[in-house]
Amino acid sequence: MGTKAQADRKLLHLFILAILLCPLALGSVTVHSSEPEVRIPENNPVKLSCAYSGFSSPRVEWKFDQGDTTKLVCYNNKITASYEDRVTFLPSGITFKSVTREDTGTYTCMVSEEGGNNYGEVKVKLIVLVPPSKPTVSIPSSATIGNRAVLTCSEKDGSPPSEYTWFKDGIVMPTNPKSTRAFSNSSYVLNPTTGELVFDPLSASDTGEYSCEARNGYGTPMTSNAVRMEAVERNVGVIVAAVLVTLILLGILIFGIWFAYSRGHFDRTKKGTSSKKVIYSQPSARSEGEFKQTSSFLV
Repeated sequence: MGTKAQADRKLLHLFILAILLCPLALGSVTVHSSEPEVRIPENNPVKLSCAYSGFSSPRVEWKFDQGDTTKLVCYNNKITASYEDRVTFLPSGITFKSVTREDTGTYTCMVSEEGGNNYGEVKVKLIVLVPPSKPTVSIPSSATIGNRAVLTCSEKDGSPPSEYTWFKDGIVMPTNPKSTRAFSNSSYVLNPTTGELVFDPLSASDTGEYSCEARNGYGTPMTSNAVRMEAVERNVGVIVAAVLVTLILLGILIFGIWFAYSRGHFDRTKKGTSSKKVIYSQPSARSEGEFKQTSSFLV
C-alpha cells in the first residue's frame, strides 16, 4: 500500500508540474520594460529598455507616438533611415545619443516570432525635460464691471507642460477665491493647466496689477510682466460713446448747412416776377405807302 501511495503521489506531482510548464510548452511569451517612464534633460543620451522571453527567433520593432503623429523608429531589428544617425538598436532596447524636446512621447516595443504567431509589446513613455520660458499674458487694460473678463497666460517651451499661478498686486490668487478674505469679493475661475483666468462677473475690487508664473518641476519657475487692469463702470463707456456719436452727427449737420449755403441754395427769388422772355423783331425796309405792323412783342 505504501508503495502504491508513493507512486500516486509522484504521479500527482508530475501532473502539477506539467500544468505549470504547459504555457511554456505552448509558446508563452513575455515582453516588459524595466523603466516604463523615463525622464531625461534635453541634449542628454538615454536608453529605452525592452526585455522579452519565449521567442526562438524574435523580430523587434519600435514605433513612436506623439499626438496624432506616428513614426517607425526600428523595423525588423534595424533602425530606420530617419533615426539611424542618432539611435542605436540593441536586443535589450534602443539608445538615443542625444534627445530633444521633439522626442517626448510614447515609444512601443513590439516583438514577434519570425514566421510564427507569438507577439508581445510594451510601452515606454519618454519625457524630455525642458525648463519653462518667460510666459506671455493677455490682459485687458480696462474691462466693464458686471461683464465677463478673460485673462490668459502661456509659454510653449516647458516639457512637461507648465502649470500656471496667477498673482494680483503680488499676492498669489487661490483656485477658490472664497477661500481667502483678500479675494472673497471676487468671482473668478482659475485653470492652472491652461493658464486661463476668467472673471464672471467682474467687480470693482478686481482692479489691480496681474502677473502669472509658469513652472513644470524642472528648472527655475518663470514670471511674466505685470499688467494693470481697470474695472470701470458700465455707464461710463455708454456716455462716452453717446457723446462721440452726437458730436459726429452735429459736425455732419453743420457741414451740410455750410455746403448748401456756399452753393447759393438759400437765395430766394422775388415773388410775382415773370420768368417769360421778351422777343423783339426789328422792322424790315418797306415803301412809304405801305404800312403794316412790323414789330411784335411777345410777352
